Amino acid sequence: MELPKTFCLAEQGSSRSVDLHIAAVQELQSLRQVIANVFGVLLAEEISFSSERGLLKSLQAIRDASGTIQLAITKREIREPDEPRTLPFIGNYHEIYPDHIGNHQRLFDRYGPVIKTVSRFVLREGRFFTKTTTDTQHPLYYMSDNTALFTCDLAAPVFEVAHKFIPPSMSPKAVQHYTPLMQQAVERCFPVFDELDKQDLAFNCYQYMFKLAGQIIYKVVLGMDLDHFASINSPPTEIIRLLGEYLVLMKKLSVRGWWYSWLPFGPAKRLAWVKERLWFLVAKAIEERPRDVEGYSSLPLDAAALRATCVADYLCRAADGKGEKLSPEFMLSNCVVLVGAGFTTSASMLSWLTYALVKHPSQQESVLQELVDFGASSDTKWTYDTLQSLSFLDKFVKEVLRMYGPSFQTARNAKEDVVLPGGYLLPKGSVIISTFPAINRNPAYWENPDRFDPARCDTEAVKNRHPFAYTPFAAGTRGCVGYNVAFQQTKIALVKFVYRYHLEDASKEPMEYDPEFLVTRPLNLYIRAVRRPRHGVEA
Repeated sequence: MELPKTFCLAEQGSSRSVDLHIAAVQELQSLRQVIANVFGVLLAEEISFSSERGLLKSLQAIRDASGTIQLAITKREIREPDEPRTLPFIGNYHEIYPDHIGNHQRLFDRYGPVIKTVSRFVLREGRFFTKTTTDTQHPLYYMSDNTALFTCDLAAPVFEVAHKFIPPSMSPKAVQHYTPLMQQAVERCFPVFDELDKQDLAFNCYQYMFKLAGQIIYKVVLGMDLDHFASINSPPTEIIRLLGEYLVLMKKLSVRGWWYSWLPFGPAKRLAWVKERLWFLVAKAIEERPRDVEGYSSLPLDAAALRATCVADYLCRAADGKGEKLSPEFMLSNCVVLVGAGFTTSASMLSWLTYALVKHPSQQESVLQELVDFGASSDTKWTYDTLQSLSFLDKFVKEVLRMYGPSFQTARNAKEDVVLPGGYLLPKGSVIISTFPAINRNPAYWENPDRFDPARCDTEAVKNRHPFAYTPFAAGTRGCVGYNVAFQQTKIALVKFVYRYHLEDASKEPMEYDPEFLVTRPLNLYIRAVRRPRHGVEA
């Protein structure tokens, strides 16, 4: 009987050894896969074998070798990822905050990427990685909530339940149903922008997109109209204001250390009050939502998406095959998250779309020309399918998301020790953060990555790129379930605005983004919306 072979994986300051019987192994790559499973190596093909006599290049050489067989990854010792030098108590946060995007890219340039294709492994949850927001090192720790889909741990009971109900509520079929609500919400803002034009006034883009996105998502999720544009200076409604404040406070706590959240005054105390008030107001809005009185009852998941007056109404009515519904507790927390995450990311996305239109005027004209060629008018009732047919619009939105996407990171937790591509060791319990701007501008997958070019979507290089080289809505099991809503509402707003107004840059200073917010948002982007002559567009 063949004796077992001892395989040793050397790490910085330590090593791990395992005795394996390899008589049944027929190929070298099969042995690599066995070793990868034992030692937690993500890429089996990177494993190499050696003995005292040197590199072992064949399965037979491994069988014939005496003594311990040393393992290496890309012929290098296993090591921890390189990182900036830490300071006592402070660590290396000063190298990252407050400028996430700039500092992350600078660190990548200095130390090199931790892994080759982070999303290929990290975002596909399974044996090695999961989303655990209740981990104190997770970026969403301060807003973790194990009763809501986006903010819960993968192992939380709500995940499986909510994942059954919430994605169908925002499927393409459901979004088609909600599209008229989105268009109505957009059109309600035009009197204010017309008045701004008459007075020859510019406006802070994000502040107005904050109100517009809040108006759209409030209508879609809770079914109610907001008066965000009753006048030029109308303030956002209380729920929208509190949601914005909640996210700002959460971010402040997350970047100041665990001790900061225990202070009995300041942001921590304010955050607790804001959350209590916010949950109360959303619960009231759900109770007061518009209802389809005729035939109001429980409906199957797919049917409910076409009968509901809004997402909240859907979540109240939808029942699975066993007649079970989403519990009131889960419904409330998920509605809060849907409104908060939905309008915040959309406000930023609409702002960056506007930024791209004014910084690249030829693109604005191309969007307008496509609308004219389509035969659009100020009375066009847009549907999901008609917006999907606007190919240049689609490429423009995707390129804006690649260059200026509002979401800049996501995080996953290591469930066990794992050896990353390149030989980097990630210990159990570590948090690994994927930085979307660096992925979406990776020169290995994007030619001239810093050039804004919607036409790149038609190139073979982009069509055949790695599927995770573009991740504006993350990916995998925990990818954004609201991307259909996000695309639809931003496209509706974009076509309505470009058809009605010529957008001009009125900024006086170089654009700055907010580094202390959950999404990237421009702080000082000012826009003039000049009403197009009606006869000039619809001639």
